[in-house]
Amino acid sequence: MKLHEYQAKSLFADAGIPVPDSRLATSVDEALDAVDEIGYPAAIKAQVHVGGRGKAGGIKIATDREEAARYADEILGMDLKGYTVDRVLVEAGVDFVDELYVGVTMDRGEGKPVLMVSTEGGVNIEEVAEENPDAIAREHVDPAFGLHPYQARKVVYEAGVDADVALDVASILSTLYDLYESNDASEIEVNPVMITSDRDVVAADGVMNIDEDALFRQPELEAMAEASYEDDLERKAGEYGFDYVRLSGNVGIIGNGAGLVMTTLDLVDYYGGAPANFLDIGGGAKAERVTQALDMVFSDDNVDAVVFNIFGGITRGDEVAKGINEALAQFDEIPKKVVVRLAGTNAEEGMEILNTDLVEVEKTLEDAVQRAVKNADEVTQ
Repeated sequence: MKLHEYQAKSLFADAGIPVPDSRLATSVDEALDAVDEIGYPAAIKAQVHVGGRGKAGGIKIATDREEAARYADEILGMDLKGYTVDRVLVEAGVDFVDELYVGVTMDRGEGKPVLMVSTEGGVNIEEVAEENPDAIAREHVDPAFGLHPYQARKVVYEAGVDADVALDVASILSTLYDLYESNDASEIEVNPVMITSDRDVVAADGVMNIDEDALFRQPELEAMAEASYEDDLERKAGEYGFDYVRLSGNVGIIGNGAGLVMTTLDLVDYYGGAPANFLDIGGGAKAERVTQALDMVFSDDNVDAVVFNIFGGITRGDEVAKGINEALAQFDEIPKKVVVRLAGTNAEEGMEILNTDLVEVEKTLEDAVQRAVKNADEVTQ
């Protein structure tokens, strides 16, 4: 579960991390009231779960009331990488001279949380990790013992942070780890931590993702869940109980089992296509479940074609085929071509049952993926 920047910063401030003065606004009038209280310059920041908001026009710096009104009007309601902006964070400008990156995430290879610090803040940290990995200092934490204060200081100094602000940065990092641990976070970061001309350190941004499986013991965070969904599709996925991730391609993917879906994603990419989503409908493929899955991919404007990859294990292939037929029959019109591949128990019987007036059927996964990629290409040509 992703928190918005304003939600993460509220938790940061409560924990004692310095953050700029800010107000949340859902209209131009609210934004102007906020900036009148905060003063100029002020940042008008779109609150959506996408990276690169600044480059996409979702963050503007207003130096007077006229600019504040214009920027708030431009950002509110804008489409930002597929998501509609319905709120902005109005935040006091920071007179900074340097930017850092600090964060905590899980290193699955080591099976431990890892602290990360870099003097190359304010840019995409994934790009830094790829192009200049030595620019990121790392320190693993044994969860059985927790974070020792010397570890925070050590990683900050190894990153090359200026000595006069190093202890303040280490303090922020230690607090971030406490928040990471106490809130069952999967990731928490500040990019950038700004160093002001007065040599103060300020958390100018905030990212915090929570392990959804731990929400039962985080009732306050669970109450934020509705506001933290990325879009209507992810909200719908939560209601249906699907594992769903929206991607940037145009080939919709439905499968039963995470490994099966991942394999399908890889093949779509291999055959020159671009996956539009990760959608795992889990065990079984009854008509209601299939209908919900198709409703999701059909609702995604990015999807031009769909590949349905089902393995019949405990659920027999003929039952799956009946479910797909019943599901498709509920749609007045099939808006996008659907390619189905069945394998496993009673797969051949299922292939014969499938209504080929409604779907295209392929015997192998490779053929099904290639057909779906071709269908998507035909739509975009």
